[in-house]
Parts: sequence; structure tokens; C-alpha cells
Amino acid sequence: MKKSTPLLLVVFTLLFACNSGDKKQDTPKSDNKMDAARSFIRATLDGKFDEAKEFMLQDSTNLNYLEVGQRSRQNADQDTKDGYRTASIRFHETINTNDSTSIIVYSNSFKNDHDSLKLIKSENEWLVDLKYLFENKVEKTTKVVTDTIK
Repeated sequence: MKKSTPLLLVVFTLLFACNSGDKKQDTPKSDNKMDAARSFIRATLDGKFDEAKEFMLQDSTNLNYLEVGQRSRQNADQDTKDGYRTASIRFHETINTNDSTSIIVYSNSFKNDHDSLKLIKSENEWLVDLKYLFENKVEKTTKVVTDTIK
């Protein structure tokens, strides 16, 4: 029994090594539009642009916008990168234009600027369309509170 134990250990080690090769893990697809938006935004805040690309409508304009964002992120100082990475996502409004298109207004706790994402349902999957973000910048709304004490 003692002689077979090292042999079994070697066999299990080889099997484990063969199964844990450099397989690219698939990014989990989103179940709904909010999940797609959250996954996309979180990936960009974390600087994981290859992961963000998986939640995006794949066309040349969107890919170009994502590359611009990635370059901007790379040129940012470390405090800004850390601020985005630790930021939380805040969803403010969802506008359903039809059953396969929605606009989601959001911000992050680091910059707190309202932005919007257009999500399109394509082949039972919700994908971000960045063209809407760049063409239709949402104005930041602030609630004015008047002090009644005089």
C-alpha cells in the first residue's frame, strides 16, 4: 500500500495539472438588464475593460468608445484609479422604451455624476450600447431645498 500511495499522488497531480490549464473562463452572461448594466459598470470601474466588453454590443463605434475609456483610465493618476475601484454604483432611474430597449441612469460614489446607459436585448441577452451614453449625456439634476427658517 505504501508503494502505491506516491504513485496515486503523482497521477492525481498530473490529472489536476492537465485539467487546470490556461482555459479562458467564460464571463457569466447577465440574466436581466440591471445585471448587465451592473456588470458592465463594475468592470469599467475596476479597470477590467476586456470583461466589460463581454457585456457590450459589439460594433466598431462601441469598441472605439471603450478603447477611449480604457486609455483615459490608464492615464489617470493612482488616486483616481483607486477611487473608481472602490466606488459603489447608484441606480437612479430605468426608462423602458420598449420590451427590448431600456435606458438606465446611474452614478458612482466616487464622481457622483449622472450618466446613462442604453441596454438592448439581443438574442435573449442584454447588452450595453455605449453610443447612447456619448450622444445623450444626462444632465445632473439637483434637488433645490429651501430653508424656511428666517
